Amino acid sequence: MNNIDKAVKVLNEGGIIIFPTDTAFGIGCRIDNERAVKKLFKIRKRPVLQATPVLVSSLAMAEKYVKKMPQEVIEKLIRPYWPGALTIVLPASLEKVFPLVRGNGKNIGVRMPKNDLILNVIGKVGVPILGPSANFHGENTPYEYKDLNQELVSVVDYVLNGECAYKKLSTVIDCSSNPWQIIRQGAVNLKL
Repeated sequence: MNNIDKAVKVLNEGGIIIFPTDTAFGIGCRIDNERAVKKLFKIRKRPVLQATPVLVSSLAMAEKYVKKMPQEVIEKLIRPYWPGALTIVLPASLEKVFPLVRGNGKNIGVRMPKNDLILNVIGKVGVPILGPSANFHGENTPYEYKDLNQELVSVVDYVLNGECAYKKLSTVIDCSSNPWQIIRQGAVNLKL
């Protein structure tokens, strides 16, 4: 079994994996497994009111988990920047996204990372996976395998090794209301 299939198997069995993206190492589980989502928050010591980014392998996958994907978002943000380091915040499909994933709010941040390893994994799993950075809440973001906290590594079910191309956090833009707002400038230099 290769490392991609192993990661897929672990995720499908409700496990938690650490993986490289284009920006930083992430830690994640299936979006639709509530036990795994709760475990992920507990492991990372993440505040329950802090939404977690959601990683997808296609626009079609993203569209299933947001209320409506505005054409303007597709034209101005997704076509030019996906796959890539741009997280787009949109109103979530509430019945499909657990409150914990949305930080008990109404929105989710979706991103399609430019990293073939994790895109392959997500594509094979068939649903989005959560993708906060692989650290304990408040600790430094790991951009290389050697930066990972070994205590965190020891409590997950699998680590998929690889390279992060940008070594910089994603840019986050809130498109849940007009006008759009840049929440964080990161690897993608956006101007509104």
